[in-house]
Amino acid sequence: MTIALNRFSRVLALAASLLSATALAGGAQAQDEGIVVYNAQHESLGREWIDAFTKETGIKVTMRQGSDMQFANQIIQEGDASPADVFLTENSPAMTLVDDAGLFAPVDKETLDQLPEQYRPADGMWTGIAARTTVFAYDKTKLTEDKLPKSLLDLADPAWKGRWGAAPAGADFQAIVSALLQLKGEDATKAWLKGLKDNATPYKGNSVAMKAVNAGEVEGAVIYHYYWFGDQAKTGENSKNVGLHYFKNQDPGAFVSVSGGGILKSTQHMKEAQAFLKFITGKAGQAVLKDGTSYEYAVGKDAASNDKLVPLSDLNAPKVEASTLDSKKVVELMTAAGLI
Repeated sequence: MTIALNRFSRVLALAASLLSATALAGGAQAQDEGIVVYNAQHESLGREWIDAFTKETGIKVTMRQGSDMQFANQIIQEGDASPADVFLTENSPAMTLVDDAGLFAPVDKETLDQLPEQYRPADGMWTGIAARTTVFAYDKTKLTEDKLPKSLLDLADPAWKGRWGAAPAGADFQAIVSALLQLKGEDATKAWLKGLKDNATPYKGNSVAMKAVNAGEVEGAVIYHYYWFGDQAKTGENSKNVGLHYFKNQDPGAFVSVSGGGILKSTQHMKEAQAFLKFITGKAGQAVLKDGTSYEYAVGKDAASNDKLVPLSDLNAPKVEASTLDSKKVVELMTAAGLI
C-alpha cells in the first residue's frame, strides 16, 4: 500500500511539474508574441512606426492591416474577445465609434501630455497620432487661381456640375462630411451632399481622383494633401498637371482630420500597448512623420512636420471637436443622398 501511495505521489509531482512547465512556456510564448495592432493607417507608415518601436524597446508587434470602419466595426463585434491590443486609424470617426462602445482603456497621462489639446479628445480614451488636411486638387492647365472655389460649399453650385470629383465611399471623405455636419449643421450638409450627387464624378480613392484631375477628366477633386506630395516625391507622373488649393479661412474645406490611436481595454499587454502609443506620439515616433514618406502632419508638441508641407499653423483650419464627429449620421445622410 505504501509503495502504491509513493508511486501515486511521484505521478502527481510529475504531472504538476509538466503543468508548470507548460504554463511557463505559454507565458513565454505570449510574451514573445508582443502586441497586436489593428492598423488602419497607411501600411507603410504603420510599418515604419512598428519597426522603430521594436528596435528601441525589443517589444514585438504583429500588424494587421485594414480600413478605419472595417476595424472599428470588427472591434465592436469582437468586444472583450478582441485579439487587438492597439487600434490606429487614418481619421477620428472610427475612434469615436469604438470609444462610444466603451471598449477603450484610458491613455496614460504622460502620453496625452505629449500632444496639444486640439489633437486629442477631452475624455483621454484615445489620442491623436498624425493629421492631414483637406485640399482641392485642380488642373493647372484649366483653372487659374481666380477661378478656384472660395469655399468647399461652392462645389454644390450648378456651375460646378461635371467639373469635379471625389471618393465619397471612403472613410477619408466621410470624415470631411462629418466635419461639415459639425460646423454647418444637418440642413447645410444635406444640401451640399445633393450638390455632390448632382455635380461630382465618384472615384474609388483619393489617388484615383487625383489621377483623373491630372488626366483632364475633371477640373478638380476634393482629396487629402499627402497624395499629391507622395506622388511628387516619386515620379510626379500622376500629379504633374495638378496644383493644390488650400481653402483656409476656417472653411469646412480647410478641415484637418486627426488620425487616432487607442488601446483596447481587453488587452492582456497593457504595459506594452501603452508604451507603443507613448512612442509614436513622442519625439522618435513623430520624427517618422517628418523624415519618412507619409507626408502626414506631425501633431506632437514641438514636433516638426516635413519641410515641404504648408505648416499646420498656416492652414487657418476650422475648430472641430474630433471626438464628436458623427460617422453614423454621416453614413445615414450619404446613403439617403444616394452616394454610398
